[in-house]
Amino acid sequence: MKEAFSWETFEKVPVVAILRHLPSAQLHPLIHCMQQAGVGTVEVTMNSNDAVSSIRGLSQEFGKTMNVGAGTVCNLEDMHAALEAGAQFIVMPIIQPDVINYCVIHDIPVFPGAFTPSEIHTAWQLGAHMIKVFPASTLGPSYIKDLLAPLNHLKLVPTGGVTKENVKEYMNAGARGVGVGSSLVPTDLLKKEDWKGLENHMKEFVAAIPN
Repeated sequence: MKEAFSWETFEKVPVVAILRHLPSAQLHPLIHCMQQAGVGTVEVTMNSNDAVSSIRGLSQEFGKTMNVGAGTVCNLEDMHAALEAGAQFIVMPIIQPDVINYCVIHDIPVFPGAFTPSEIHTAWQLGAHMIKVFPASTLGPSYIKDLLAPLNHLKLVPTGGVTKENVKEYMNAGARGVGVGSSLVPTDLLKKEDWKGLENHMKEFVAAIPN
């Protein structure tokens, strides 16, 4: 039986680690680095090579201790493929009502992508558990604060351009978490397979998140 998404795990370190186009041989040692750093929520993007098999492998090995999900989900076909592989949550770059509705009905956490206030509120009305504000780098932490002034009930996860230097600003602005890709997993360290360096970098990122 597939493990359910753990909100406790996410809230302990509110980071969604985004894995895109990574060689399958690097996934397992990379996940071990994340575990050592305390990162417990990871998504494999569906536009990556062998995304479904990667999700299946990570879910089988780490699904009891981590949240393993699918990102860049844009249609029902990808959603079903990811869920059948063991994905515990779904992340989208867009609002796709059919995907959101399915996840809401089946109590699967879904984080659709939206940008404008109207898009973000529409995603929330459709039942999104949290909303991926993307691309967050365009307007920065102040945009999150501005959005939450009139819409303080929203749970926002800014994604795109979040770094260990500005993650504190995003969280202090009211974000409930952040989505992070290369700034959590630097390409240069990954190419060298510097696992200790990656672990230390991730620990520094996590330490920058305010309690």
